[in-house]
Amino acid sequence: MDIRYGANQADVKGYDTQKLREEFLIEKLFEADEVLSTYSHIDRIITMGVMPVSQVIALEKSINCRKNLGVEYFLERRELGIINIGGTGSVLVGDEAYKLEKMNGLYIGKESKNIRFSSEDPSNPAKFYMCSTPAHKKFETKLITLELANKVEMGAFETSNKRVIYQFIHPEVLETCQLSMGCTVLDTGCVWNSMPCHTHERRMEVYMYFNLTEENVVFHFMGEPQQTRNIVIQNEQAVISPSWSIHSGCGTSNYAFIWSMAGENRTFTDMDHIKASDLR
Repeated sequence: MDIRYGANQADVKGYDTQKLREEFLIEKLFEADEVLSTYSHIDRIITMGVMPVSQVIALEKSINCRKNLGVEYFLERRELGIINIGGTGSVLVGDEAYKLEKMNGLYIGKESKNIRFSSEDPSNPAKFYMCSTPAHKKFETKLITLELANKVEMGAFETSNKRVIYQFIHPEVLETCQLSMGCTVLDTGCVWNSMPCHTHERRMEVYMYFNLTEENVVFHFMGEPQQTRNIVIQNEQAVISPSWSIHSGCGTSNYAFIWSMAGENRTFTDMDHIKASDLR
């Protein structure tokens, strides 16, 4: 497990490109038959990727729960959100199996044990992207298909940001402690996300960009509104965004990204909007 400590905005002003990437970029999420995880001390969110190929993979395969979390098992005091961006696979929660096709989501509540992952076709493995946050109460485990997600259409071709937001783990879909999670898909020819931009002092966020070819990247913008920086992101990489930072992106092609939020509340529209003319 990769451990990241919280960086404050005063220090970030002096970071060079390499330091920004070391603090905020998660470069690798998927490796065959492994669980890759990054623990951020910003709201204690854990970002993970599992790609089962030749075997069934246990969630705790490479996570020392006693050492890293101080618990006996991973979800003893946590909740977990999953979105599959690969081939069809299954998630086993105890004795219950949930089949996740591409772009299906799953919420797993606190106190769930014995979580395992498998792929239906090893030549087209599932890619389970996951985020976990601390939880104080147990809520029902639920499969969320793309059809069940709350769908919101936003933007326009004129501003290069026409997109569809699929809210998987969201108050209008199901109840959780603090985790929110969904996916934004940009239309062909559209490259901007979250612009005009915003911050939300009461919540942090993680963006995971995907559906990019090897030749294309996203320039992810972060930092205080008057002290902006950028991180160049490739396919299936994630970036940690503190509450004080903007989080916008512009790609060399259209793309999709999964957003995950943790913090004081789950109000999706709780944002502090910033005019583009005020950015520096």
